[in-house]
Parts: sequence; structure tokens; C-alpha cells
Amino acid sequence: MDEKPYSYEQLQGFAEYITQQTSLRPSVGIIAGSGQGALAGMVEDAVVITYKDIPNFPVSTVAGHKGQFVIGKLNGKCVLVMSGRFHFYEGYPPYKLVAPVRVMYLLGIKTLIVCNAAGGINRDFKVGDFMLMKDHIGLPIAAGENPLRGPNDNRLGPRFVNMSDVYSLHLRKLAKAVAEEEGLSHFIREGVYMMLAGPTYETPAELRFYRTVGADVVGMSTVPEAIAARHCGMEVLGMSMVTNACIMENDLEQKTDHEEVLETGKRQGAAMCKLISKIVEKMDHNEQNGVNH
Repeated sequence: MDEKPYSYEQLQGFAEYITQQTSLRPSVGIIAGSGQGALAGMVEDAVVITYKDIPNFPVSTVAGHKGQFVIGKLNGKCVLVMSGRFHFYEGYPPYKLVAPVRVMYLLGIKTLIVCNAAGGINRDFKVGDFMLMKDHIGLPIAAGENPLRGPNDNRLGPRFVNMSDVYSLHLRKLAKAVAEEEGLSHFIREGVYMMLAGPTYETPAELRFYRTVGADVVGMSTVPEAIAARHCGMEVLGMSMVTNACIMENDLEQKTDHEEVLETGKRQGAAMCKLISKIVEKMDHNEQNGVNH
């Protein structure tokens, strides 16, 4: 029997716990991917809230994911950085995967930057590239594991959600312009992210199939959060760091493992964090000073 999803009141309770810890009111939410946790260290005047300290809130169990919200200023903008996301393969039902996004919405966040580590299957992509997500293919979603499944609460968003423009064209253009200014444009790609359930990495035959149906990179996250964000009316920027080139042929000695993913994340993490911080700086939310009076 399915667990009962978080009620609106439970989500409000999570948000209220956070607001009790700080007077800062973020306008931008950032979900850091594997190896990208250094972004939290760039936040000034930071207030750190550990997931396990929030009553009944889920916790992350994956290496490279700290499990905390970091709220403060990033290049002058008030942000909330989620360092440590939840994954389907950890055993969480979809409604728990997206609880942080819904809490961000209840905190007043209007824009979500969602990052991930991904395996490249587009032959033109190189390890260390950053792919701006222009669309996604969510295999677990197609199989029925949609975070919006079940009764809809109109206070969070409408019953049916248009998914033709999940990833903001405006924000993708901004990201490309910032990358050009920062000398990072040679790392920038654009493409389609495919979400798989994990935790197993893909077989070569599966990868060849995924490439055939239009995927450029594959990963194990992001799509549920993006769906929930659009349901709430947020503007979404999705960014994948290509941390490994997927093995497309059988009988090769080369293998994919999580250590390789983390190693690439460490190597390219500084550049990606710099790019994200500059994108945030250029955003215009007509916010005041991020403080609730």
C-alpha cells in the first residue's frame, strides 16, 4: 500500500521550521548535484539547517551529498542551496523526492536551478562539459512514478501541468551569455537529459537505445524536482555536469563507477560553481534585500 503523501500542512511545517532559523527569505533555490557541494561554501552569512534536524524530513544517504540547506547571500542574491538531494533508488517515494522543492515554493522561491552529475552518451560531449537541459525524458515518470500522482492540492499547483517548456529558454540564454563572459563557453552544451531509476549504471545495449530515442546524457535525478517546480509555477534552469563518458560497447575493460563521477565533480566543480554564482548575480527578481521585516 502506498504511503500517504505529505499534506500541505506538513509541508508548511517544514517551511516554518526553516523560517524560524533565519530572517533571510531566499528568492532562488539551488539543488547541487554529486561533487557540486562546494557551492554551499560560497554562500555568505550562511545559516545551515541539517535535514535530520527538521522533524520528519527525509535525509540523504549518498556519498557526496551532505544533507543540509544553506541559506545566505550568493553574489548579492538571497539563495537557498540544497546540498544533498534525495534519489528514487534510495527507496524514497516520489512525493518525498520533491518535498524540498515544495518547501522552497512555500518559502517564496520563484526560480530553481537544479544541477546533476550525468553520463554522456552524445558523441560530441566531453567529460567535464556542462549541458544546459532543454528537455528531459523521465523513464520512471513514464512508468507511473510521477510525483504529482494522487490527489492534487490546488494550493501547490494545478491538476494538469504543461510540460512543453519545463526548462526556461530565458534562463538558458542567460546561462550561455554568462558562460561567454566568464570564458567558460567551450564547456557549454545543450541537450536532453534522461532520468533512470538507478542505482545500477546502464548496460551498453540500454545506452545505445537511449541515444537512439534522443537522450544526450543520462542520470538518476532532477526530473521529479523539475516537475514539482513547474507544478508550483517556478522558473527552472537545469544543468548537467558530464562526469563520465558512458560505455557504449560490450566486452571493454573500462567501467563506470561512482568514484569517477565524484572525481570529475571535484575537478570541474569550481568552474560550475563559478558559473552558477554568476548566473544568480545576473538574475532579476526585483527582490528587496532578502530579509523578512
